[in-house]
Amino acid sequence: MALRISVAPSKVVLQNLLVCVILFYTVYYVSLSISCMMFKVSELDVLAPFDFRTNPSWLNANYKVLLVSTEVTYFVCGLLFVLVVEEWVWDYAISVTILHVAITSTVMLEFPLTSHWWAALGITGLLQFRFSNAQK
Repeated sequence: MALRISVAPSKVVLQNLLVCVILFYTVYYVSLSISCMMFKVSELDVLAPFDFRTNPSWLNANYKVLLVSTEVTYFVCGLLFVLVVEEWVWDYAISVTILHVAITSTVMLEFPLTSHWWAALGITGLLQFRFSNAQK
């Protein structure tokens, strides 16, 4: 009895990854907009998804907007990626996160070394893993 694993052609994998990345940033900007309205932040930088330099303080409304939008994005994308790729959701989630870190480093011209940023990514990654596996 042989174990059979079907591997998607690279073109399909790249198409799915592109769809997931576009979906990720679309959800991110929508959640940023909603969070700005919730926390009554009138102005936020367009590069907000890549901002890891904001002072981590519960008194800072910009920080709360960034944190909530990150958490919401990963939670929602964990559910939506299941609809897009159906299998290997965790692989796509990790790939999108690695691309997000690379894009963040490129945009901000430095590698993010702040612990609060990595903690937010780690927590949301675990949530995404939990909910994407629950959908199977």
